[in-house]
Amino acid sequence: MDLTGYPQLVAYRGQTKLWRAGSWTGRRWTGVPEMIGMSSGFILNDASYVDNQDEVSIMYGINNSNSVFSRLVILESGTVRRSTWHDQRQEWGEFWYAPNDWCDNYGSCGANGNCDPSDPSRFECVCLPGFEPRSRGSWDSRDTTGGCVRKHGARTCRDGEGFLKVAKVKLPDTSNARVEMGLNLRECGEKCMKDCNCTAYTNADETRDGVGCLSWHGDLVDMRTYTNIEQDIYIRVDTITLVKESRSKNLFGTNFLEEIELDDSTKDSDVPLFDLHTIAVATANFSVDNKLGQGGFGSVYKGILSTGKEIAVKRLAKCSGQGSEEFRNEVLLIAKLQHRNLVRILGCCIQEEERMIVYEYLPNKSLDSFIFDEAKRKLLDWRTRFDIICGIARGILYLHQDSILRIIHRDLKASNVLLDATMNPKIADFGLARIFGGDQIEACTNRVVGTYGYMAPEYAMEGFFSNKSDVYSFGVLMLEIITGKKNTGCYKEIQDSNLVGHVWELWREGRASEIVDPFLDESVVDEALRCLQIGLLSVQEHATDRPIMLTVVLMLGNDSALPSPKQPAFIVTNYHTGTEEFSFSEGVNSINIVTCTMMEAR
Repeated sequence: MDLTGYPQLVAYRGQTKLWRAGSWTGRRWTGVPEMIGMSSGFILNDASYVDNQDEVSIMYGINNSNSVFSRLVILESGTVRRSTWHDQRQEWGEFWYAPNDWCDNYGSCGANGNCDPSDPSRFECVCLPGFEPRSRGSWDSRDTTGGCVRKHGARTCRDGEGFLKVAKVKLPDTSNARVEMGLNLRECGEKCMKDCNCTAYTNADETRDGVGCLSWHGDLVDMRTYTNIEQDIYIRVDTITLVKESRSKNLFGTNFLEEIELDDSTKDSDVPLFDLHTIAVATANFSVDNKLGQGGFGSVYKGILSTGKEIAVKRLAKCSGQGSEEFRNEVLLIAKLQHRNLVRILGCCIQEEERMIVYEYLPNKSLDSFIFDEAKRKLLDWRTRFDIICGIARGILYLHQDSILRIIHRDLKASNVLLDATMNPKIADFGLARIFGGDQIEACTNRVVGTYGYMAPEYAMEGFFSNKSDVYSFGVLMLEIITGKKNTGCYKEIQDSNLVGHVWELWREGRASEIVDPFLDESVVDEALRCLQIGLLSVQEHATDRPIMLTVVLMLGNDSALPSPKQPAFIVTNYHTGTEEFSFSEGVNSINIVTCTMMEAR
């Protein structure tokens, strides 16, 4: 009995492990499936496993009237044979022996490999999900001594990772495992997720509704597949592996978007997987002529599928500013959302080292390319701008209240609003979005990411975010649409102020009409001023003073009297937030798909 880590039975030759019966599962040793039963009818019963401060032991009996004796013999070769005595035949009958095949030999496929003998036509060894051979040449030569390692570039520590279930297996060597009997399987997964060194977990006792938490903290060694047992293990994998496998195997990570427990209607991924060749053909092999733009995340290309459908392809660069968690958010989250004011995802491609998202193509690109361009801004009359404002508001309301998930976008801004052929707005870029569950009304993070000028003060300064954070961003966006000015600009009239501060000062002085875009007809100034007031209500300093999006939509839809806004939060250019991180927009208009963001320590 090896007591290192979690107790297990191991056969040694000197210091070398030859074969491992493994740990006790409540019914059997994990590497001895024959203990459950055998066609000849010899069944072990009354097993009693003891693991406490005083001893680790197991006692069992034989349930067969024709067999009253049992023996376990270890031969010089290292083979372990268990036999039972038959009175009538007056001979020993073999119950089981090990190693039974090549996969039974200890560590036959090396670290992080799994041995599957079910198909004799192929090599038994496969790397676990998220892993690849340490040496491809040696592996192809069936030399598995190097085992498997994490795939190149894979990140599995607080970067959108999760767990994939590997079914019907012998559990790995438990010398680097820990057990906590007071946790159930879900609690076990949650604890493992929080520990970046935790590589896998499962239930420790399969007989009592999965009680007990058995977790591994290091390489997973000596695994094999069985066809006649129900023993599963959950392997920690990176985002790319998780997204790729979720399509074909319907599996998701324990921490799917903040570890919210989703109902059955949200667990299936409906995101089509595009083949790399299909996208390459659609974009003329990512031709420069089809390039719509480039940012910190990579490049966006226009493409045309064989059906004639136009698409936009966001191709992430290897050094992308959009991390794995953001990529996973977009792929798995947008697929669950259906609204005319949200951008629609058509699929994704995860092949070789490529990560791409395929969206509907929106010919008018992004809102910022219109409102911050003097020539294009002239094309936006008041009715068009008001319809854009209302469309954005309806999209946010859907996210906050009407969708199957309660979602906080966290990065609403002009470049994340795309315009279709009829100038209908569609909110895009859900990479930073978070799901709120149950009665949750706010959350806190120590990693503040977003876009300078659009972040609510409580989020920028303290990391608190809620639906009121999105309301603040919407308010800033409203002011930009009405005035045609960027919030991040500085104005000579008010030293160190931004657009929000400038509008507020003019409002207090009764001169707000001076900030309305001069390209708008004078006959619509009153309507524009009402929307300015709604915008100021949305950017009030204290989150509790801001209206919810339902109220905003109602205010936009009627002419009832509006409350007077209180002082907004002034987030000016000389403000610092210690060591927290920001994501700020590059000084160029974004293109058809989503943001160009960069990270900067403040």
